[in-house]
Amino acid sequence: MRVYIAGIHGMVGSAIALEAGAQGHLIFGKSSSELDLRDRRAVFLELKDSKSDALIIAAAKVGGIGANLAQPVDFISINLQIQTNLIDAAHAANITKVVFLGSSCVYPKHTPQPIPESALLTGLLDESTESYGIAKIAGVRLIQSYRLQFGRDWTSAILTNLYGPSDNFDSEGANVLPGLLARIHQAKINNDKTVEIWGDGTPLREFLFVSDLARAVMALIQSEGLPALINVGSNQEISIRELALLIAEKLQFDGEITFNTARPNGTPRKLLDSSKISKLGWKPQVSLEDGIIQTYKWFLAQKSGSTK
Repeated sequence: MRVYIAGIHGMVGSAIALEAGAQGHLIFGKSSSELDLRDRRAVFLELKDSKSDALIIAAAKVGGIGANLAQPVDFISINLQIQTNLIDAAHAANITKVVFLGSSCVYPKHTPQPIPESALLTGLLDESTESYGIAKIAGVRLIQSYRLQFGRDWTSAILTNLYGPSDNFDSEGANVLPGLLARIHQAKINNDKTVEIWGDGTPLREFLFVSDLARAVMALIQSEGLPALINVGSNQEISIRELALLIAEKLQFDGEITFNTARPNGTPRKLLDSSKISKLGWKPQVSLEDGIIQTYKWFLAQKSGSTK
């Protein structure tokens, strides 16, 4: 297939490109400097000229709780522009398969666990990631609308917390796992005695290594008659406290992990019910421990390269 990956140079997009290429597909995509996905006319021309069979929408403005709280306008406006342009352009270019990558932030803060796809729009979102969640819900609904109005065999994949090589390790804007890894690494280098974590450490989170997600996306692209919404998670969860201690162990940091309870916890628990995609024969292959080690090796290699 001719597969166009929006966001091809990001953590998710690059992993999908690697997997799709290994499977023998032709891969297309451009960097943000080559194509501004907020430019509607440019996006329409790009997808028309690409003559793609499939579009994977991995492009998005993403970040952790701190970034979401500081930039709510950016998280809702930029994501709405990017995904709407791509989805509309895919229809105009008559692209057969589209997989829109969403986030577990679309689900209510308080909802049954594991979270089924039917939980969408059944309650209020977590305030700390509300803007991002609303934007992603709009993308999910747009995909559903194209299915209803035009019979498109398109789907939205709702993803758990992803991590891996090419992640964003900026402590101010990173998601929880890469943010913790970067902070604990820096504390180790500085010989600090403590590392402070937001919240009380009790929230439970599910994590998926990005190469496992790439295999899941390719399974979706190559399947027929998919549901409009499908969860993709690891089926395993860990508390933020346990995660921080695990990362400290793998990085051989001997200091203390402290918790700032004046900062928000976020959603108490987010475990996805991934039974639908499991029925397609997909399951994760990389354990959290191995994933952290692989991610840290990549992180160190980048640090070493930047100092040369």
